[in-house]
Amino acid sequence: MSDASEVFAKIPDLGYSEHRPATDPKAFDAIIRARRSVRVYDSTPIPESVMREVLEWTLLAPNSSNLQCWEFYWVRSPEKKKTLAYYCFNQPAARTSQELVVAVARPWHWKKHARQMLEVFKEGEAQGHKIPASAKAYYAKLAPMVYTQGFLSSIGFLKKIAFFFIGLFRVITREPTNYSQMRLWGAKSVALACENFMLGMSAHGFDTCPMEGFDSKRVKKLLKLKGCDEVVMVISCGKRADNGVYGQRVRFPDSQFIREV
Repeated sequence: MSDASEVFAKIPDLGYSEHRPATDPKAFDAIIRARRSVRVYDSTPIPESVMREVLEWTLLAPNSSNLQCWEFYWVRSPEKKKTLAYYCFNQPAARTSQELVVAVARPWHWKKHARQMLEVFKEGEAQGHKIPASAKAYYAKLAPMVYTQGFLSSIGFLKKIAFFFIGLFRVITREPTNYSQMRLWGAKSVALACENFMLGMSAHGFDTCPMEGFDSKRVKKLLKLKGCDEVVMVISCGKRADNGVYGQRVRFPDSQFIREV
């Protein structure tokens, strides 16, 4: 087994342990049930301290390989907020919101963040921390092999062929092998963080609405994003108005979606 692949299967001897804080499932149940997609907000402002704390919680979300290929744009300029609401078709959830946050996947940052992880390891070793060789090999060797796609996904295409034949004989990572799969890879991590954000707002007594109805090209231009960046969702925030929730929550039976195999 190579140093790079050992990071998946081998339990490292780090000499590190972390105490798990006590949690309250009843409190979490209240938070998660209080979260609704709110379409109309009242004029109650959200304190800056709340926004900053919730955004901090957002960045604590799990993400692929800890490469953190995400960015969250807190649109604070009144002019830009008005423009962004217009780009969201002036739907009430955007137009009446107190705050707007744009969640962006930037999967192309994996290379820079892999180098940052190696720097973190280097600093940790200088402080006497034990870093497994397999972890360093993952960011130095395996991550470039997995995430490099090449011009017009040419490298990804060759990887797809190689993964097919190697996969006939052993378990192997099969994606991503093109830029569309890289976008999906990044969006999955961003979506996990967005849930942190929305539950965090719920914990503070505020409401949110994740929106996919927007003009992505114009939103990218407003935020000066690159064409390869992916706007995953726009999240509006505020305190729900009396008519803010359009109806009771509808969920189909658990048996329709939960499978025990």
